[in-house]
Amino acid sequence: MIDLHCHILPGVDDGAKNMEESIKMAKDAVSEGITHILATPHYKNGHWDNEKEDISILIDELQNELDERGISLIIFPGQEVRIHGELFENIDGNKIQFIDETNQYILIEFPTPSIPAYTESLFFELQKKRVTPIIVHPERNRAILKDPNILLSFVEKGALAQLTAASYMGGFGKDIQKLSKQLIEANLVHFIASDAHNITSRSFHMKEAFQNLEKEFGKEKVKNYHQVTKDLINGEVIFPESAREVKKAKLFGLF
Repeated sequence: MIDLHCHILPGVDDGAKNMEESIKMAKDAVSEGITHILATPHYKNGHWDNEKEDISILIDELQNELDERGISLIIFPGQEVRIHGELFENIDGNKIQFIDETNQYILIEFPTPSIPAYTESLFFELQKKRVTPIIVHPERNRAILKDPNILLSFVEKGALAQLTAASYMGGFGKDIQKLSKQLIEANLVHFIASDAHNITSRSFHMKEAFQNLEKEFGKEKVKNYHQVTKDLINGEVIFPESAREVKKAKLFGLF
């Protein structure tokens, strides 16, 4: 199993605080059946600016430590990029870490309370450059929580979206859990990742999420999610299932 969103790098953001915590997270991941992790520290979210070059150095350090301890886990470089107006300048400056080696896919985080007005035009410009934005944890954005069909307009224009395992399992409350299921039903999310930050309050929940996904949506849905995850990290073209409106979109309680 591959996890494409995880804060396992030590001491760089609100994820693992040090190498020992990273190792504990790695062991927890392996116990869930995870074999590969994309390490995605925060970038330009107002607190942390983890640039591509710095991430690569930490990836090597963590991988060496895992190998020395005999922990069977492969770490790849990634980045959780907060949407910002200087995104193209930072791409040109080689500060952005795409999730694939062909630079086709980038993880984009919205601020929790809202979606910036320039998002649609920025996504359009990204796609003109053959870059596909992947919206991370849309189910936890308050604007989408209020009106889930906001996400539909982005997906119909070619964006992809990543659901967080803990959201689907109720770790962020019943409203977000309900929305997570609705987004799956409407084909508005395309794969599941952990967004794990530690082994206590923000752990992986990947194994139970996929078990529940199979129970509620069948083996084919599980197979499709795993395949999309592999295709993304390999830089393959994704052909998602047709998205549709969330039925009976309604106001949810905001946290």
